[in-house]
Amino acid sequence: MEDWVCMIQESFQDLLHKREGDRAMWEYPFAVAGVNITFMLIQMLDLEAGHANYYRSLTVKPRTLVGAIFAKLLAENEQAFDLLYCITFKLLDRQWLQMHASYMDFNSVMKATRRQLEREFLLDDLTRIEDLPSYSFLTR
Repeated sequence: MEDWVCMIQESFQDLLHKREGDRAMWEYPFAVAGVNITFMLIQMLDLEAGHANYYRSLTVKPRTLVGAIFAKLLAENEQAFDLLYCITFKLLDRQWLQMHASYMDFNSVMKATRRQLEREFLLDDLTRIEDLPSYSFLTR
């Protein structure tokens, strides 16, 4: 657990201080990215009001395939959302660099990040959050 916390803290320091890659003159605001990632994950995982309780009780079934897959991952690892949040932030930053994005491209980068995560959630051999291909971004 301590290793995981250290890895997450180091990843966020890299993101916060924009240590990786050739950066644009106009970067995305770190706090705004965090809020947008939270909102995106709430939508993507079907955690909106009234349906979030299934993560605690599993009595309400998710309405989306990605939400159902995430419920299984969460049953395996109670830290799955925390890890997914960190993975998503690292993926967004990587997409930002690959797209040579500027501040005005933020929405396009967010959409590309969501599409990539959704593709990864639909992989056949996904049984743990660590099986997501983008999980490897946390260990670099």
